This record gives sequence, C-alpha cells and structure tokens, in this order.
Amino acid sequence: MANQEVKLLSLWVSRFGRRVEWALKLKGVDYEYIEEDIFNKSSLLLELNPVTQKVPVLVHDGKVILESLIILEYIDETWKQNPLLPQDPYERAQARFWAKFAEEKVMDVAWTAFCSLGEEKEKAEKLAIEAVEKIEEVIKGKKFFGGESIGYLDIALGWIAHWLPIWEEVASVHIVDPIKFPATTAWVKNFLNHGVIKDNLPERERMLVYFHQYRKTLSSIPHP
Repeated sequence: MANQEVKLLSLWVSRFGRRVEWALKLKGVDYEYIEEDIFNKSSLLLELNPVTQKVPVLVHDGKVILESLIILEYIDETWKQNPLLPQDPYERAQARFWAKFAEEKVMDVAWTAFCSLGEEKEKAEKLAIEAVEKIEEVIKGKKFFGGESIGYLDIALGWIAHWLPIWEEVASVHIVDPIKFPATTAWVKNFLNHGVIKDNLPERERMLVYFHQYRKTLSSIPHP
C-alpha cells in the first residue's frame, strides 16, 4: 500500500487539509501535495470533486476520497502503522462522537462568531464556550484525547490549538480561557509541541493577514 501513489489537494490555511497532512505524516506515508486556490478552482479539483468542489481531496492509487474526517479513517484503515483510532469499538465510537460534536458545536459556532457582529457574535461566542466546557471534561487528566499518544480525536480537534486563537484575536472573541479550561489549555500545549504537528503548521503571521483580510471582506458586504 505504501508504494502506491498518494496525492493531496489542499489549501495552505485549510484546517481540514492539515488534518490529512498530519495523519499522513504520523503514518510515514509519502504523498504529493498540490496547492489549490479555492477562489480560482483548478480543473483537476473540479474533475476529482465535482460534488462539493472543496478541499481536501485525497487520491490514492487513482481512488478519490473526500471529507477530512472520512479521509482520516481511510488513512487509518489503509496504513496500519501508528493507529489513530482506538482498537476498542466503544472507544472508537466515542472518538467519532466527539469529533462530530466539536465540528458542529465548537468549530461551526466559533466560525459564526468570527464572521458575525453584535448580538449574533455574542450568542455564538457563548454557545462555543458552553461546548468547550464539554470538551474540557473529556480531556481532563489526559495528555492527549487517546491517552499518551496522539490520535484521531487530537487530529480532528487540532484546529482548536492553532486556528481558534487566530480567530479569537482577529474577531476579538474569547472562547478558550486558560483559567476556565486548564485541561484544554494543557492539551493545546502538548499538541503543538508534538514533533509532527509543530513542523507542519501554517505560519501564524501569514494566517493573521489572511483572516484579517477575510473578515474585512465580510464587513464590506452589505447586510440585507
């Protein structure tokens, strides 16, 4: 399997694409990276993913796999070394549940807070904080979500460690308070200090420029 061609279409700042890169690197899988411009989509991207026309797209031996969390599971099932998901069926189910929870209740809501103003922003910020309270209970007493080694749920929630602080700074929101969420804060430090992760993060200053510009573009759109 490891010798078969692997390609990844992504965007440098995509939190979804980075998940896939982290998983491939943790598994020691060689791959060809193809940078995409989501505002000027390539014919290759449109050909490989005509359904959603989004990144990331993983191509393995000519087969196309879409959606980052699904790609993570595909990688874990294809390359058996350094397992990402727990071996126990119950623990696997729990990891999938919390990944989905964080996607819907933290990421989507935090992004709404980033993109909004006024009452809508405050409401989203409050909802995101309430969701992080649940995450805090899950990570409490652990180095990583899977225990002592980095795994599927850490990768799924990795955006909290690097993307969320950028959103908080740019949009003046505050979701992960180190005093209120010491376990989550400790996990963030452990995650960012992992060798594979710290060597494969988008540059913070470049991200700040990108998201400042993104938010500025949003503010220039007239509200109905």
